[in-house]
Amino acid sequence: MEAKCSVSRALTSVSSLASNMADVVDDINMDCTVNDEIIPKSAQELAELKKENGNQLYKIKQYRSALPLYTEAIELCPDAASYYGNRSACYMMLNLYQDALEDARKSVQLDSAFVKGYIRILKCAIALGDMMTAEQAVKSIKSLEPNNNSIKNELASLEILNKFEADGAKAYDKKEFRTVVYCMDRCIGQSPNCSRYKTMKAECLAYLGRFEESQEIVNGILHSDKGNAEAIYVRGLCLFYEDNIDSASNHFMQVLRLAPDHGKAKEMYKKAKLLKRKKEEGNDAFKNCRYQDALNLYTEALEVDTFNKKTNAKLYFNRATVYSKLNNLQKAIADCTSALSLDENYLKALLRRAKCYMDLGEYEEAVRDYEKACKMDKNRENKRLLQDAKLALKKSKRKDYYKILGVERNATDDEIKKAYRKRALVHHPDRHANASDAEKKEQEKKFKELGEAYGILSDPKKKARYDSGQDCEDGLDAGMHDFDPTQMFQTFFTNGHGGQFSYSSSGSFPGFSFQFS
Repeated sequence: MEAKCSVSRALTSVSSLASNMADVVDDINMDCTVNDEIIPKSAQELAELKKENGNQLYKIKQYRSALPLYTEAIELCPDAASYYGNRSACYMMLNLYQDALEDARKSVQLDSAFVKGYIRILKCAIALGDMMTAEQAVKSIKSLEPNNNSIKNELASLEILNKFEADGAKAYDKKEFRTVVYCMDRCIGQSPNCSRYKTMKAECLAYLGRFEESQEIVNGILHSDKGNAEAIYVRGLCLFYEDNIDSASNHFMQVLRLAPDHGKAKEMYKKAKLLKRKKEEGNDAFKNCRYQDALNLYTEALEVDTFNKKTNAKLYFNRATVYSKLNNLQKAIADCTSALSLDENYLKALLRRAKCYMDLGEYEEAVRDYEKACKMDKNRENKRLLQDAKLALKKSKRKDYYKILGVERNATDDEIKKAYRKRALVHHPDRHANASDAEKKEQEKKFKELGEAYGILSDPKKKARYDSGQDCEDGLDAGMHDFDPTQMFQTFFTNGHGGQFSYSSSGSFPGFSFQFS
């Protein structure tokens, strides 16, 4: 009688739950004196009742409440295929496709003619992206029911998956990663629970530098499957391409502990170790002034992985610094440009390139770079560098009087006088009286420029204003438009600077001529 009471209480609990949620089963109030006729005589009858109660909960979408009832039914009758089929359907509604697939497989093991079981296998396999299992399920369904039309949607999904899997694989081999992302999105649309498609998409996003999106995908996978080697690998890939080499190496090692034959992890682990070693050896060579060794090591490091934009940008900058030390400014500029193409916000590379442009006298390019630098960081030093570049540009657009006289910028007064005397005698128009008209014009122009240069550089105040970058049009040479080079020449020589000369009424400059030797 105690056993009957225990069963009765169980029935009361089950029936009460179903009644409260769906009014499907009347309340059962039973005590130990209940009529024996309404108590199930076997475990099969009790299992069937639990299954029916589970079905009622399933119909009103109370899947989590239905699940334990199906499990109890299975425990009572573990050889009933339909019970596994029902629990499989419940798992599917809860998006637990792997559990659903296991139950569906068990159902067809118990009943090889259970078509619903094969259909559930097909649905689960598609959701999980298990193409081989899906194809086998289709064969079994067609074998049992050749005219079954209930799987049209699944067959269409398989066709889509086959197409985009193949297209994605071809694009991956060609390193067309944007295409792979597109193909994987189409596959995920059909197989939302397939971690393989998701990790493939995440891997390609990492190659495209979209690290945040990639990390979000794999973190979602690892939340429910902490040992997913592919997801851990992709997370390591993101760290590697974000220049976190040590942490990336640790992730690749973790993958190899989980999957010792993981080829990609092996390759990336080797790359990470090699890249770190080459970079550190290059830095050491630079610090010890072994510049050629540093160049070679940085070049070798750049060849390790062309997709590693952040690290490679730093390597290009390091190599540019070495080229600057070797005074190979054009190559330094080229490497800075390469660094900026990989990381457009790389301020150090921008400033290094601007400095190289300044050293080469390419002031317009220097101003452009310093302006960009100031937009990125408006600190006092960057503003000063920009002003210096603008001043140098302004000075470069004026006549270079030092160059005209052929002297250095630190030339003494005496050197300036000697240079003027020498060149003035060479370009004096009287010396070219028999030249062609074009040649006469050219010599007169040079003679006048010599006079202008000497007029500025021989006057301490004017020279100081010129050296400081005073805008010539704003005052320094405002009086030079009517400048008389002959007067400057006469004044120079009559003051005893030029030696012997004699006057004449002939020549290009009336009343003034020389005996040229």
